[in-house]
Amino acid sequence: MKKSLLILWFVIGTGFPTMAQEVLHLEQGKPAANGKVQDLAWMAGYWKGPGFGGDCEELWLPPEGDSMVGIFRFTQNGKLIFSEFMAIYEKNGQLHLKVKHFSDDFSPWEEKDKWINFRFIKTEEQTAYFSGLTVQRNGNTMTLKLAMEHNGESSIETFEYQHSDF
Repeated sequence: MKKSLLILWFVIGTGFPTMAQEVLHLEQGKPAANGKVQDLAWMAGYWKGPGFGGDCEELWLPPEGDSMVGIFRFTQNGKLIFSEFMAIYEKNGQLHLKVKHFSDDFSPWEEKDKWINFRFIKTEEQTAYFSGLTVQRNGNTMTLKLAMEHNGESSIETFEYQHSDF
């Protein structure tokens, strides 16, 4: 499963042809758009919901300076399957989202200096479009749409999170 998910994250991070209007994609080699991390402050909070046939949790800290950091945890039947460290940051006026995955024993999937990169496209109110990933907040609900490819098949995985207390 680890290798399949790693391939999925690699494919969505590098881009492929547009599959649906709800998830946008940048052409290969096209740079991330300009943006401000403060424009994504609405993502901050603790979010929980189903996904990948298990339970997902995502925590985003509020913007501080030119960055936001977050963590993701995926469990099935009460057992950790994998987790992620996420960072949204500004660099040279551009906005970037980086993700690093970890197995249940916290060993990294990606090489030490490698990350899955989602290139920023635009924001529209409380919707952020990254190449292969759309994040939208509506009240206490946050919906993520993630473009995936597995065995040559393209799909969109939808996560519907609810804002939660710890």
